[in-house]
Amino acid sequence: ADIEKGWNVYSQFTSDDGPFPTMVIYDNPDQIELLGKATEQGYKKEGLDPLFGVNVIKFLADQPYVITQRVKVLDPSQPIEGYITSMSCDDTKCLPPSDSDFSLLPSTESTLGNISALTNDNTGIQSAVESNSEGLTIIDQVRPMLRETNAAPVGDCGETNTKNSSLWLMFGFGFLGGLLALLTPCVFPMIPLTVSFFTKDTKRKGWVNALIYALSIMFIYVSIGLIITGVFGASALNALSTNWIANTLFFVIFMFFAFSFFGFYELTLPSSWTTKTDSMADKGGLIGIFFMAFTLALVSFSCTGPIIGTALVQSATNTLGPFIVMLGFSMALALPFGLFAAFPAFLNSLPQSGGWMNSVKVILGFLEVALAFKFLSVADLTSHWGFLRYELFLGIWILVAIGMALYGFGMIKFPHDSPVKKLSPRRWAFSIGSVALAAYLATGFIYNNKIESYDSPGLLSGIAPSSTYNFFLPEPEIDPVIKAKYPSFSKCANNIDCFKDYYEGMAYAKEQGKPVLLDHTGYGCVNCRKTEEFIWIDDRVRNRLNEEYVLISLYVDDREKLDEVLISKTRENKIRNIGNKWTDFQIVNFDQISQPLYVMITPEEEVLALPRGYKEGTSDYLNFLDCGLETFKAVSIQ
Repeated sequence: ADIEKGWNVYSQFTSDDGPFPTMVIYDNPDQIELLGKATEQGYKKEGLDPLFGVNVIKFLADQPYVITQRVKVLDPSQPIEGYITSMSCDDTKCLPPSDSDFSLLPSTESTLGNISALTNDNTGIQSAVESNSEGLTIIDQVRPMLRETNAAPVGDCGETNTKNSSLWLMFGFGFLGGLLALLTPCVFPMIPLTVSFFTKDTKRKGWVNALIYALSIMFIYVSIGLIITGVFGASALNALSTNWIANTLFFVIFMFFAFSFFGFYELTLPSSWTTKTDSMADKGGLIGIFFMAFTLALVSFSCTGPIIGTALVQSATNTLGPFIVMLGFSMALALPFGLFAAFPAFLNSLPQSGGWMNSVKVILGFLEVALAFKFLSVADLTSHWGFLRYELFLGIWILVAIGMALYGFGMIKFPHDSPVKKLSPRRWAFSIGSVALAAYLATGFIYNNKIESYDSPGLLSGIAPSSTYNFFLPEPEIDPVIKAKYPSFSKCANNIDCFKDYYEGMAYAKEQGKPVLLDHTGYGCVNCRKTEEFIWIDDRVRNRLNEEYVLISLYVDDREKLDEVLISKTRENKIRNIGNKWTDFQIVNFDQISQPLYVMITPEEEVLALPRGYKEGTSDYLNFLDCGLETFKAVSIQ
């Protein structure tokens, strides 16, 4: 590898707990025997990485990075094939891991020669394919009519450009996290102490210093968000949302956070850090106030760390996500220090510190447990493990609600809890509310005849797996004639007929003379589930999708491997699984990677209106579908 100036790649032997190490994967390991470990040459640097906290080995520019592996060839007639996966980083960002293929015969030098061909698949839709002598396939998924009419649709249904995803929800999520952090025992007692310090000076100087203190808090946390985005890069953050390894790791981390909140152990930073920042805070002036804020961030880490981690994970689907979520978090955290310094009389209205703050931490621990299974569910869905289905997921959430109720009634006790001698009105309200929550979630086991499945609670929309992904209910009946001709024909959300292959769905649409609703979706897509469970559940919408449209749902995070490895002609990316294929299809035809993305098209691949992203409101969605039908009729008459 020739490494560009300013960039580096990571050794095969760098720690798995740090940056992504280079890996060599052999597609036919049974045809060779590896003799010893691989050796590496190049301009190497090794040391403790301050960000990851582990030993890192990386190779930089100035010298080629060479990996040498001795092998014993067991079958000289067969090529040695595989690919190398590596991640490249510079001082500000990392590119997502990418693959580089290799194929060589032991006795000759192999080169890849492409033979162009135009083939017809069993759907009757032509797709350009280039094959090579080794059997590799380069696929071109560009549909010229889709690209042309996506830029200038044949109709107007009132949609606007869908590329800009809403960041307000992320800001709100971060702000809510900051408010919760304020109620923890690491932060809440600091409010009157810190504000009292500022009110010792004149009123004007006091609130100016408090404002500087609040802005310092915001600067510190927003910088964390910017660093995370810069180090990992937008593409890597987006990949976290559906990657099964990342989501399984998040499950473990959230459970670790939960037991910290329960009081079994404390998450603390080195005491030398807080000692150093505290000494800097004593210097006074702007620098002193800044380091006071920095000290707050460090000493409150045991309470705020898990909340920040939760917020950052939820924001990993957007380039600006970490920045926006940390802006919301820091604003909520800084707000009381500025307000109480400006209006110190309000300090008297604050409740006294006490055991109730530990109860807040325990409640957050229960919430972390519940959220942990949300990430494990994403890993289960995208990898088709099939163990965390709807009934088990819902049952776990019901048990969490029951656990909160038992804790509220004093029947469960954690290490830092004092004995509950008498239930306060707040504790009664919380306990009864938890019982009501458990009862509400239990309604999710009620059978819905309309969709022939469970009636999933609205609270779990976008969190729980679809109710049709279950253990106990019989499989819905599928038209055997259509299934025999088009293998991808199946039932999607709410048992609506759908195709999970674009080319098969389009062929069927041509047969029926119906428009298509192209649904770019994902198993781990929260807003996709919200649309399905709040909008598609409506009888009018279901009827349109079942009777007036042909629904094609393309899951961009499906990890099921393809029969053969493909290469995108446009993007030159390796396509190893179904999700890779439909991600490539969406990018090359619509220049977008966000989900959900709903596109209404004719059987001739004309886009009827601008695509629609996630928006709330059943009536608006119904108007969108009806407008598409009217446009289709007008186009058909012409």
